[in-house]
Amino acid sequence: MSKLLIVEDDVAFCTMLKTFLQKKGYDVSTSFSGSEAVLQIQEHTFDVVLTDVRLPDRDGITLLEDIRAKNPKTQVVIMTGYAEINMAVSAIKQGAFDYVSKPFNPDKILQIIENALKADTKELEPNRNKDSKKNDVVIANNNSFVKGISDASKKLNEYVALVAPTRMSVLVIGDSGTGKEYVASSIHKASKRSDKPFVPVDCGAIPKEIASSEFFGHIKGSFTGAVNDKVGHFEAANGGTLFLDEIGNLSYELQVQLLRALQERKIKPVGSNKEIEVDIRVIAATNEDLSNAVKEGEFREDLYHRLNEFSIKVPPLKDRIEDLMLFANYFLEESNVELDKHVVGFADEVLDTFKKYDWPGNLRELKNIVKRSVLLSQNEMITMDILPSDIAYASHNSKQTYGLFKNQNEQELILDALEKANGNKAKAARMLDIDRKTLYNKLKQYDISL
Repeated sequence: MSKLLIVEDDVAFCTMLKTFLQKKGYDVSTSFSGSEAVLQIQEHTFDVVLTDVRLPDRDGITLLEDIRAKNPKTQVVIMTGYAEINMAVSAIKQGAFDYVSKPFNPDKILQIIENALKADTKELEPNRNKDSKKNDVVIANNNSFVKGISDASKKLNEYVALVAPTRMSVLVIGDSGTGKEYVASSIHKASKRSDKPFVPVDCGAIPKEIASSEFFGHIKGSFTGAVNDKVGHFEAANGGTLFLDEIGNLSYELQVQLLRALQERKIKPVGSNKEIEVDIRVIAATNEDLSNAVKEGEFREDLYHRLNEFSIKVPPLKDRIEDLMLFANYFLEESNVELDKHVVGFADEVLDTFKKYDWPGNLRELKNIVKRSVLLSQNEMITMDILPSDIAYASHNSKQTYGLFKNQNEQELILDALEKANGNKAKAARMLDIDRKTLYNKLKQYDISL
């Protein structure tokens, strides 16, 4: 029977988690402080330790050092709230197996515990890059990307999981830089076509004159400059997935050809009389309102409905603020590898600035800023002095929408935050950048009841 130790100062939560894990067949011990946990670690050997990142007398990172000193084989899982995600990532860099954000699904913690137990026998490696001592990357399900823990991200991931196994065409909608191609790639990887090609095409980058050739191919001599046969995107994606990014940029003529190819599942290379059968799934993406383009006659309605068998909206980064540091840390490690640097993390004031900034360029902007900062950084931490001035100074004004005591429309701000948090007061308080006690006082002051 595997032995677990839970280190958590919330007695009720600790007891509940202990009862749940005992029912699953684990031998579970508990500690309500770091000092108590150290005594237990010295007296007993545990297979896995689950510890809160913040404890009354110390933090989970210093406890991690004691655990690894006593028994390096003991796997440590950090339990954390949103505000401490950066600390959890730091803990992973120092040897923790993984982290889980509270509140968490029981099945989630069970899976992490099972993975941790298997890791010791080399059946499953933890979510870290073994080839680098400093460049440990926290990755979700080996997709080389972070899925996110916010409600918006969870809904997005549920939609991806729901539609991926089907044959349906998918229209991915979202602002520029939100990661629409990643969503499309995730759908492909989770589909029955995952072992076949995934071919991304930027529809806005194809000149109108050669668009037909690019999509359907051509034979040698079919037009001036066609010195060889060319395989088009449709044939290249045969059996797999064709991702059409910025689909709204297609000319009306090409829309007609595309619709015919999707309906008949046949293509004819330019200059050829021979039709080629293709079996592809199409995922299209756009950052504009295609339904409005249909109304204005700029996009064919029949093609729109053919592409929009299922639609997924990718939320902007400002609506996934709980995921911000997950993405920032991922981009940090990715940049470390690419630039051969060893930046450990972000200074507290940088984290505060990141959380206040609106990120109009979404994930693409965040990635570029982190990469630039890693390149410029001369020490182990990214500091304010190397951030672009538009981000550093914008932080003073960017949170006016949620900054209580700085805006006269407090009641509207509170109601808006509560609505976006689905009534979760703790989450709403984080969005408002205040503590829960202050929020409760404001709810009472404005006679707001839930």
